[in-house]
Parts: sequence; structure tokens; C-alpha cells
Amino acid sequence: MSLSPLDLPLLVDAEQLLPVLDHPLLRLVDLGRPQVYAQMHVPNAVSLPAAALVRQEGYASGLLPELEQLQQLLQRLSITPQHQVVVYDDEGGGWAGRLIWTLHVMGFTKVSLLNGGIHDWLAKGLPVSSEPVVLPALNAAAVSLNLDNRITLEPLKTIVREQPSSHSIWDCRSFEEYTGARLAARRGGHLPAAIHLAWDSLFDRNDHLRLKPLPMIHHLLAARGLDFDKPLIVYCQSHHRSGLAYVVARLFNLEVRAYDGAWSEWGNQSDTPIVTGEQPC
Repeated sequence: MSLSPLDLPLLVDAEQLLPVLDHPLLRLVDLGRPQVYAQMHVPNAVSLPAAALVRQEGYASGLLPELEQLQQLLQRLSITPQHQVVVYDDEGGGWAGRLIWTLHVMGFTKVSLLNGGIHDWLAKGLPVSSEPVVLPALNAAAVSLNLDNRITLEPLKTIVREQPSSHSIWDCRSFEEYTGARLAARRGGHLPAAIHLAWDSLFDRNDHLRLKPLPMIHHLLAARGLDFDKPLIVYCQSHHRSGLAYVVARLFNLEVRAYDGAWSEWGNQSDTPIVTGEQPC
């Protein structure tokens, strides 16, 4: 007997997830702090450390892992293209978004963000578990990468130097990092023409870290000068915070690529163009 497929949207509310918690084709992934997971997590959720999603090379601390590490991730999550993956964390969606981007790069499209993560789940009084989850082993297919959602250092330098008006660029670090007032690399500042909207402006701390309404986020980005008609590049320090920006861009159906080298790479290069100070009005 074949299983009925799950088809959840990219952004899922707790009320949508609750009725399908026990579906055999559902994979729930918790990217929150291990100590929080040990106390309480959404039933059937497996814990995944953020370190499984990144690779360091030189100064760049958030690079896409090599194929072997991605294969291990796939086996750890025990997923096939038929599975519906729902991801959440305890911080507003940064690490959860990073996993969604990673799975998109690996060709998995049935991936969703749980709106508000564990905070919204708890606020609604929904069931939790403290039992660790071990997923069944599957014969995972070999990883095949689709790099349409990723941009690396050299192509980005070419865009910034030769085609600066061809893309929109969104820096979602803190304002101090953006202006260069706070250094997190040898050089501070931002990419030329990058607009700024901090990642934590996207969710509402008074509403259990749920995303703000999409029309409100659209207004915030438009007010900062984001051109929604151009392909978009998102970045932060290590493509952690920009994981949420990537998901938001996908919710707007934008053509978006994430720069996983991020400022930890760009800001430590000697030949990358950098702008300091506030973005012009």
C-alpha cells in the first residue's frame, strides 16, 4: 500500500504541522541548542548540530560542506526526495534557514520552515517530548548538487566590479557590522550597493519569533531600496543569519543566491571592494 504524500508549503504554521506529526514521510529537524532539545522538542524531531552544515577554509567559516560531509548529513537525516522535511530552531530561523538552503542545493524541494520554531510551538501549548529521536537508516542516494542557489567569491567579485546594477544585494548583519563600526574580519563595512536589513528585523519577538507578515517585510525591504525585479544575493558573516533571508526571498518567489563565503571571506580578502558607513538614502 502506497503512502499518501505530504505537500506542505515553504512556511508552515504549528496548526498545519500538528495533524501530520506521525506521518511516515515526515522528517522533523531541530536545529536549536542541544540543551533545549534535551528538555523539550517537537515530537519525532531529530536534533542536528549547526556544525553539520558548515565547513571552514581559511577565514571563511560558513562554506558549503564538501560532498562527503553532505552525504553524511543526508544519511543522518535519513531522507529521500519523497520525504517532507520540516525544520525549526530556537532563535528565529537562522540555522533552520541554513539547512533549508543546504537541502535546496542538494536538490531537495519538499522542505519547510516551522514558523516561530519551538517558541511558537510552546506558546500554543502543543505537545513536546524529551525523548531523543533516532531515525531509521536508509540507503541514501549519492549527493548531486544544484548550485543555482549559491554564489562564490570570484563570480561575486565580477558582479560587484563589472555589473553592479544587475543584482540586488542584501546584507542582513547588524547595523554596526554593515557600517564597519564593528569588526568581525580584518576589514569592516559592506559590499558595494548592498542594502541593509538586519535578519532579526524579519521576526517578531513579541509574537514568539514568528515571521512578521510578508507585506510588512516587503515594505521594510523596499524602503531600504531593494529592487525586487533583480536577482538577489544575500549574505551575513557566515551564511547563518542569511539563512532566514534566503527563505524570505523564496517566499517572495525571488531568484536568490546565498553567498556562503560571506563576510568572513570577503572582509578578510585584500582585493575585495568594501564600502563603510550608512547606505545612502
